[in-house]
Amino acid sequence: MSKFINTFLNDEDGAVTVDWVVLTAAIVGLGVAGISSVQTGITGLATEIGTAVNNDGWVGEGSGQGAPSE
Repeated sequence: MSKFINTFLNDEDGAVTVDWVVLTAAIVGLGVAGISSVQTGITGLATEIGTAVNNDGWVGEGSGQGAPSE
């Protein structure tokens, strides 16, 4: 029984696994935070581009190819 307890106390595999899980969770959390902070700007930019394209006559006009008619 004392051999089992000594082996258990000296075994560090569980601690290494916990370290990797915490590190991986931190990396995933940083990735999600980065995407969330950029998403608002990208959505606004896409809306501005769509509005500019629609106002310039590139959508729904012309020969059906997407180009404006002259």
